[in-house]
Amino acid sequence: MSENEVKHTTNEGLEGATAFWNTSGKKIATAAAVILVVVGGWFGYQEYIVKPKEEKASEAMFKAQEYFAIDSSNLVLNGDGVNKGVLYIMNNYSGTKAANIAGYYAGVSYLKLGDFNNAIKYLKDFSTDAKQIQMLAIGALGDASAELNKKDEAIDYYKKAAASFSEDESNASEYLFRAALLSETTGKNAEALALYKEIKEKYPTTDKGFLADKYIYRLGSEK
Repeated sequence: MSENEVKHTTNEGLEGATAFWNTSGKKIATAAAVILVVVGGWFGYQEYIVKPKEEKASEAMFKAQEYFAIDSSNLVLNGDGVNKGVLYIMNNYSGTKAANIAGYYAGVSYLKLGDFNNAIKYLKDFSTDAKQIQMLAIGALGDASAELNKKDEAIDYYKKAAASFSEDESNASEYLFRAALLSETTGKNAEALALYKEIKEKYPTTDKGFLADKYIYRLGSEK
C-alpha cells in the first residue's frame, strides 16, 4: 500500500470515528453519566440512609431483646415507656434487619399472650437465613394454628419446621412428635404411625425417639 493510500485509509477511519461520535457519542456519554449517577446514588443511599437506619433500629431493639429473653411479652411488644417495643420498630424502621427480627419477636410474644391470630400474622411475614430461628418460627406457626383448632395447617407447619433444619435433632423430633399427636386426634392414624416411625428412625437418641416405640406399638396393635 502506497503512502497516499495509507493516508487516505487513515483519513477515512478518522472521519468514520468522528461521524460515529457525532451521531452516537452524546448518547454514550449520557448513558455513562446516568450509570455514574445511579451507582453513586445507590452508594450514597446505602451509606447515608440505609446504614444509619439500620444502626438506629438495632439500638432500639436492644431492650426488646432483653425483655424477650425473660418472657416479658407485653414489654417486648409495646416497650416500657422509655424504650420502644418491636411494634414501634417495625412501623418506623421497616426494611431493616432489626425490623425483620422484630416480626419474629412480635409473633412469638403474641403466641405467649394467647393472641393466636396476631401471632400467625407476624410469623407468616418473617423470614431469615438463620435456619434454627426459621425453624422455631415455623414451629410457632404450628402452635398458633393448633390453638385455633386448625389442625391440618398445624400438622403441615410442624412437618415443615422439622424438615427445615433436621440437624437440630431435639427440635426436629419434637415437631414431628407434635404432628404425629395431632394426626391421631384427626383420625389419621396411618400418618401418625409413619411420623412416629420417622422419629424412631431419624432421631433414636432424642427424648421423642425413646418415646416413639410406645406409640408405634400402640398404633400398630390397634391396626
